[in-house]
Amino acid sequence: MSVLSEQQMERFVTDGFVRLEGAFSPELAAECREFLWQEMGLDPADPAGWTQPVVRLAGYGQEPFRRAATTERLHGAFDQLVGAGRWTPQPWLGGFPIRFPHPDDPGDAGWHMDASFTPDGEQGYWLNLVSRGRSLLMLFLLSDVDEANAPTRIKVGSHLDLPRLLEPAGDKGVEMFAFCAELDRAGVLDSPERETALATGRAGDVYLCHPFLIHAAQPHHGTEPRFLAQPALLSTTDLVLERADGAYSPVERAVRLGLGRA
Repeated sequence: MSVLSEQQMERFVTDGFVRLEGAFSPELAAECREFLWQEMGLDPADPAGWTQPVVRLAGYGQEPFRRAATTERLHGAFDQLVGAGRWTPQPWLGGFPIRFPHPDDPGDAGWHMDASFTPDGEQGYWLNLVSRGRSLLMLFLLSDVDEANAPTRIKVGSHLDLPRLLEPAGDKGVEMFAFCAELDRAGVLDSPERETALATGRAGDVYLCHPFLIHAAQPHHGTEPRFLAQPALLSTTDLVLERADGAYSPVERAVRLGLGRA
């Protein structure tokens, strides 16, 4: 099932993300929000109860989240970006950072990339050149998000900066927090050479992002709470960066481009 155009897939390779519009319905997104309001014990009509800048909830696999995570449209896009048989279906949406209009700094708005595994004998969260365990970062918009309502910030093309930096670490990879601190000191995370895009859109849209994409939250200075899920798409195999048949997925092509092999 072809969901993304060739142009969209090429933009994914060079920019590091693509917005899949209408990955699931706005009605289904509304069901998800209703469930989450109940979990928080808050009233969507009573801003006086919104006393924290961000509320984090654990991942849920109940309905309606299962339906939102497993649409044919999403699965078709996964096949195109990652490759059929190279990703694991998952009927859940990971954790929910729900952001509220609030004057306080949320304390979690730094630039970073996500990690996916812990090597034997180590601690923390790690990533490596072949993105062990993770095929994509995904941003599920469960509410309408405009520029005023704390959209996730994205460094366009930043996924191309990481392969050369990860390559010396080999299969073991690097611990995410130490790596981010190193990149921050070197000016890589918030590079002025990389344009910042905002993950805005309608409820039901999903941003499909390269696992090496640098991104960040931001304080909420708008008026409407922002509901988002940010699961990883888990992989069945590591990225393969040397294929005899040249049948690289867009995720693999991006890593090769960052290494100067494309």
